Amino acid sequence: MTKVVIPKFKLNNGLEIPALGYGTWTGLNEKDEFISEDIPKLVDAMSYAIDVGYRHIDTAHLYRVEPEVGYVVNKKIKEGVIKREDIFVTTKVWNDHHRPEDVERSVRGSLKRLGLDYVDLVLMHWPMSVSKDGVDEKIDYLDTWRGFESVLKQGLVKSIGVSNFNVEQLIRLLANCNVLPVVNQVEINLNLGQKELVDFCQKNGIQVVAYTPFGRMVPSRFDPNYPAVRHDDPVMLGLGKKYGKTVQQIALRYLYQRGITSIPKTLTKTRIVENASIFDFELDENDVATLQKFDNNFRTVRPTFWQNMTNYPFDKVDVAIPEIPVSLRIWKNGANLDID
Repeated sequence: MTKVVIPKFKLNNGLEIPALGYGTWTGLNEKDEFISEDIPKLVDAMSYAIDVGYRHIDTAHLYRVEPEVGYVVNKKIKEGVIKREDIFVTTKVWNDHHRPEDVERSVRGSLKRLGLDYVDLVLMHWPMSVSKDGVDEKIDYLDTWRGFESVLKQGLVKSIGVSNFNVEQLIRLLANCNVLPVVNQVEINLNLGQKELVDFCQKNGIQVVAYTPFGRMVPSRFDPNYPAVRHDDPVMLGLGKKYGKTVQQIALRYLYQRGITSIPKTLTKTRIVENASIFDFELDENDVATLQKFDNNFRTVRPTFWQNMTNYPFDKVDVAIPEIPVSLRIWKNGANLDID
């Protein structure tokens, strides 16, 4: 079994986060239904990831798989593969738990499903507050943050952070918080470099974590209707050949050299090792400059059904606003979708 060694970044509270993690979102199908049939594959792949050296698992209440994440983590602890302090577990509070008291309720629910005494990091998944009925609750994320500071003070979590916050929202949060967020988790990839946001976070000691680090580059996500870099782009293939790496490894290495943590997701064991085998080479300055040219501000994740909600963080686009998928409002957890 090939082992990987993943370096860490220091957070502003003195703790460390591995520079590459294992993402656990199995996704929605074309009908916006949760892909629960992939959960057994996820369990197997996540177990393998820990066996080969991954020490950072990223999940969320929304993902429905906290019971499985907890099962795998606790199993590996019992097997002696890891100790609890060796693994960094992130979860997130969903949009319908933005009242301060609901933040605690959400975190305690996550801990119960995970079977853990604490999580290493909990994030505010989005700055908007949306009820289970899809109604804009217009709760100020500053009020929500008080709930985050409370669960930190109670020892339920080791660190607190945000996700999908823009620069303006971060400026306001930093000016009104007692505890700084350690992380802002946002979409970053070759097509969405987010230079201004990354520069702001790094200047203010906030670690950037990139979700969707491949954008639409992987063959399964490619769509000719979007201006996204292809997996078979000649420039990417040329760089891969130069460094003896895959185009995905080039993309992840580029983010790492920008000081960004990535959380790619895959159910394929060879890809699990491949994604973490990016710390034995370095892109030169000219190649970094070449990769920067792919940035065209294209978002892979653009939830337009929320764009008229208070605190929506992205620029709005001129489209008919679809209904919020039921799968993003009401659910149960676990492989059988029967756990509260």
